[in-house]
Amino acid sequence: MQIYNLQIAESVIAIIILLIVSKMLQRIIDRAGIKYSYHKTRIKIVKKVVTVILTIVFIVVLLLIWGIAPSQLAGYVASLFTVVGIAFLAQWSIVSNITSTLIIFFNHQVNIGDTIVIMDKDYPVEGEISDIGIFFIIIKVSPKEYVSLPSNVFMQKMIKKIRQTE
Repeated sequence: MQIYNLQIAESVIAIIILLIVSKMLQRIIDRAGIKYSYHKTRIKIVKKVVTVILTIVFIVVLLLIWGIAPSQLAGYVASLFTVVGIAFLAQWSIVSNITSTLIIFFNHQVNIGDTIVIMDKDYPVEGEISDIGIFFIIIKVSPKEYVSLPSNVFMQKMIKKIRQTE
């Protein structure tokens, strides 16, 4: 147990630093959102992305603390990227959904909370945008019913905004 005291202490310090940095970044994002009048849903999405990035960095730091050599870590990361890359490229629609989500986030006129109509001849959908995820747009069509629409399909449809969030 005495062998691991240094790693335990470093891990605790890493957790504390993670919490402090996370809180600081959350406040910076909130202030920037207020200063530049960004919509609160866009701020929420940026916070999600920052949290994912911080979590990945934290996991890498923990692996290094617990003795994974940088060369081994690089090998693991390269293997992971290879598998994920093959999986993504084998399924072009996944890449298309991620790209579409980025376009929706930065350039589309709809936000979380807006009421929209997707003008589709076969299956028109009317409801409130509940969430904009990496792969899907979630639309609340009734108090207990949600429709999940792939981001690339959302980009291809004509959207009519009925009501904008305040």
